[in-house]
Amino acid sequence: MSPVCSLLYILEHYIFTMRKIITLLALIVSISSFSQETQPKLVVGIVVDQLRHEYLYRFENKFGQDGFKRMMRDGFTLNNAHYNYVPTYTGPGHASIFTGTTPAYHGIIGNDWYEKGTKKMVNCVDDDRYKSVGFDSPEGNVSPARMITTTITDELKLFTQYKSKVVGMSIKDRGAVLPAGHNPDGAYWYDSRSGMFITSTYYMEKLPNWVDQFNKKKQADTYLNQDWNTSLPISSYTESGPDDTPYEVKFRGKDKSTFPYKFSELRKENGEFAVLPATPFGNDLLTQFAMGAIKGEMLGQDGIVDFLTISYSSPDYIGHAMGPNAVEVEDTYIKLDKNLEELFTYLDKEVGVNQYTVFLTSDHGVADVPQSLTDKNMPAGYFRVANVEAGLKFHLKKYFQDREIIEKIYNDQVFLNHEEFSSEPKSSGVELMVASQLISEYLMSVAGVAQVYTESTIRQGDYDEGGIKGMIVRGYNHKRSGDIVYQLEPGWITWGGIQGTTHGSAYSYDTHIPILFFGKGIRKGSSSVYHRITDIAPTLSVLLKIKFPNGCTGQPIGELFEK
Repeated sequence: MSPVCSLLYILEHYIFTMRKIITLLALIVSISSFSQETQPKLVVGIVVDQLRHEYLYRFENKFGQDGFKRMMRDGFTLNNAHYNYVPTYTGPGHASIFTGTTPAYHGIIGNDWYEKGTKKMVNCVDDDRYKSVGFDSPEGNVSPARMITTTITDELKLFTQYKSKVVGMSIKDRGAVLPAGHNPDGAYWYDSRSGMFITSTYYMEKLPNWVDQFNKKKQADTYLNQDWNTSLPISSYTESGPDDTPYEVKFRGKDKSTFPYKFSELRKENGEFAVLPATPFGNDLLTQFAMGAIKGEMLGQDGIVDFLTISYSSPDYIGHAMGPNAVEVEDTYIKLDKNLEELFTYLDKEVGVNQYTVFLTSDHGVADVPQSLTDKNMPAGYFRVANVEAGLKFHLKKYFQDREIIEKIYNDQVFLNHEEFSSEPKSSGVELMVASQLISEYLMSVAGVAQVYTESTIRQGDYDEGGIKGMIVRGYNHKRSGDIVYQLEPGWITWGGIQGTTHGSAYSYDTHIPILFFGKGIRKGSSSVYHRITDIAPTLSVLLKIKFPNGCTGQPIGELFEK
């Protein structure tokens, strides 16, 4: 081969090689770009405490275009989403949303529960090994240690080698601590003594500068010097009952639970800063704090996905006191809609339109005020635990004369005093079976009790998805739960008076909650297919292309990704 031909061959080979390299580089860039394009810069998980699904439609005409309606219009709505276990409380709800599993596995069986080993009541996040940061308060002695599985936020941290930022916040400590997981960059909650946001030494030794600066503004004080008036003329609140009813708890210092609420006059008699969570100002304050976190932590500002969890607690405080038919509840959601609009507008500006993903759900629903139902000849009632416990102990004395068989009744569970049974294994087993049967029979004779299940019945395994037995099995943790579980009739609650209401049952008014997805990677649409609350976490895992939480029992929501 001549020198010229050799040179041409080398040049041609060089050009061919370079083209292959350029093509390969382009492919790598393309794959990288595709990966970045399909990943949100920031995931925002919003939990609205005590949000019934029907509120989205009952109050829809009062909402603006860019809060709840923006999520429903431009995102994906699940119309038949439910909690698939009992008890439906705040602590278990937040844990289940972010772990993708139920109390049987994540271990958060209530907000508080009776601890069998220590024979003491414990809170789901209280932890005396840690102290408050930001203000000297016992409200900071907390950690996520009692949650025994990982969360979606934990898994994001693991996947990115702890490069992702995770921040959780709420008015309630459990609403911040459980969603943020075991190793976040921060979890913050409202301190009712100071009106400031605090954290725990579990997370850090001092507050970040942005939190200090936020607290120095003393916004809680500013809000509580204002009046709570309706956002619209009160005559237009036709989706609710009358403003003046006998079914609502009154603020101290006020004769009626009616608008307006002048907190500059009421705050002192109602605990100063402690009253703020029971007003829509709690949502205002948390929204401002969330925007402070986005800015202060620079969330969504690099190529690594960050996660912000926000739990709006004030609707729960207001709902407990007033009931779901109150004007105060409707006005709270009208104002919360404005909070969401403000938050989304801020995210558009700071993170970028269609650069973040939001999901919104609730930790449980709520029962109607039973007295308001019975006054209209509808089935409902009140279960008085103290009366039932006294009657049950008297009944057991006939069979176990000098022994205190019942140790505690709490969260619709009966804890037996195992030390009072025979030391002989065979005799002990027989006595325990007899006691369980006697208690079950007595409870079934009490007005308002629908079902009773012993531990041996629960141990037999899973039950069908829709039945109460299955819900009790999925909410029952064998190490932490009681020996006997009972479920009340629909409409019945464990409560002390005819004002206000609560939640916790297996019925649809407590289990049926909204699940809304919106933003990056989410198609528009809706579905009426049944989905569990435990499906949120694995859905996010698919969206983020990361591992499911380690105790996950839910399934990804397929409709969300279908073309």
